[in-house]
Amino acid sequence: MLAVASMAVVVAFCISAVYTQYQPTWDSLNSRPLPKWYDQSKFGVMLHWGVYSVPSFHSEWFWSYWKTDNASDIAEFMEKNYPPGFEYPDFAPMFNAELFDPNAWAELLHKSGAKYVVFTSKHHEGFTNWPSKYSWNWNSIDDGPHRDLVGDLATAVRKYTDIHFGLYYSLFAWYHPLFLQDKSNEFKTKDYVTEVMRPQLHEIVETYRPEVIWADGYGGAYDDYWGSTEFLAWLYNSSPVKDVVVVNDRWGHGDLCKNGGFFTCHDHYNPGVVQKFKWEDATTIQKGSWGYQRNTNINGYFTTDELVDLLVTVVSVGGNLLLNIGPTHDGRIMPVFEERLLEIGQWLSINGECIYNSVPWLYQNDTMNSNVWYTSVGNDTSGSSLVCAMLLDWPNNGSLLLGALLSHHVISVEMLGLSGVSLKFSSTSDGLLITLPAIPPSSDLKWAWTLKMVLQ
Repeated sequence: MLAVASMAVVVAFCISAVYTQYQPTWDSLNSRPLPKWYDQSKFGVMLHWGVYSVPSFHSEWFWSYWKTDNASDIAEFMEKNYPPGFEYPDFAPMFNAELFDPNAWAELLHKSGAKYVVFTSKHHEGFTNWPSKYSWNWNSIDDGPHRDLVGDLATAVRKYTDIHFGLYYSLFAWYHPLFLQDKSNEFKTKDYVTEVMRPQLHEIVETYRPEVIWADGYGGAYDDYWGSTEFLAWLYNSSPVKDVVVVNDRWGHGDLCKNGGFFTCHDHYNPGVVQKFKWEDATTIQKGSWGYQRNTNINGYFTTDELVDLLVTVVSVGGNLLLNIGPTHDGRIMPVFEERLLEIGQWLSINGECIYNSVPWLYQNDTMNSNVWYTSVGNDTSGSSLVCAMLLDWPNNGSLLLGALLSHHVISVEMLGLSGVSLKFSSTSDGLLITLPAIPPSSDLKWAWTLKMVLQ
C-alpha cells in the first residue's frame, strides 16, 4: 500500500512538472522560484563597454546629455577636441578593442571571487556588442572592433572559469527611429518592439544562453508596450535557459521593486535591513560613471576598504553585490579597477566561507557595535550553529564586545585566516567579550576581519 501511494506521488509530481507553465502575467511570473545559484553567489561583476567608451567623458549617457540635455561641458569638450560636424556615430570606428583579451578578462573575473558576470550587450545608444541582424551597421561586427565581443567573452568565461555568464540589455535606444515613432504615438504602436527589441532578446538568449538577463532602459514606457510578460513567459517556459536564468525588475515603468526575479529598485540600492524579496545592489567602483570616465582622479574611485565594507553589509541583510567596472575603448581594464577586483578576491579567498551560500542571521548588525555584521552559514557535524561576525574596523583596545551574543551559548571562536587558533572569550552582562589576536602589518588579514563562532 505504501509503495502504491509513493508511486502516485511520483506520477503526480511528473504530471505537474510537465504541465506547469508560467502565464504572461506578473502574478504567474513572480511565483517562479529564483534559481538557487543566484542567491548562493552573493558577488558579481558588471562591465559597461560600448561606443561611449571612446569619448569616455562625463558618463555612458554622453550622447543623451550632449544632444538632448545640451550639456555645456560636453559641448565644450566636443568643440575643443573634434572637428565641426562630428556626430556621435563617428565615434564607432574608434571603438576598436584592439587590446581586448577575453581570456585575461576571464582570469581577472575568476581572481576577483565573482560568481557571476553581467556584460553589456547593448546600452541605450543602441550599438550591439554582438552581430545583431536587427542592428544593421550599428554593431560590433559591421563597425568598430569587427568582432563578436559578447561571444568572445562568453566563450572565455565558460572555458576558463565556473562563473555564471549574464548579459545587460537596454530595452530602448535613445534615437532609434522606430522607438521615437512609437514614443510620438504615445506607445500605441509597437514597431520598435516587434522589429528590434524582441528579436534581439531572442538572439542573445538563443545564441549566448545567458544565465542573467539584466534589463534596463524602458524609456518611460510600461511593460505592456515592451511585451515584457510575454517574453518572460517564453524565457521561463521554452527558452534554452529556462531552468537556470534569473532576471531583474526593470521591465517597464512601474515594475521596479515590484515585478521580476530579483529586485534592484534603483541604482546603488542597499536598504540596510532584510527584505521580503531577493535584491541586488548594483553599484560602481568609479563613482561618477558606469562606463569608463577619463576626466576623474583617484578620489573618484571607491577604495577597497569601502567596497569590502559594502559587500559585507549587503550580504548580511540578504542582498547580492553587483560591482561595475568600465573598460577602455581599446579593451583594457585600467589598473585601478584591476587592483580593486584583485583585492576583493584576496579578501574573499580568506573570508568567502562566510559570504558565499550564507543567509542572514537572527541579528544582521550587532546591538552594541555598529561595525559588526553577521551571517549564518549552517551547522557543523554535531548540529551546532555556525555564525560569522564580520568586523569592519579594528578596535584600539584589542577586544571586541558583541551584544547580539548576550543570550547565546558560544562554544568556540576563531578568526578566518588564522588556522588552528582559538580565540579567548567570556560572557559578560553586556554580551560576549572576545580577545582579538595580534595581527602583524604584513598579514593578508585586512579591510575586514571575520570571526567564525560555534553556537549551541
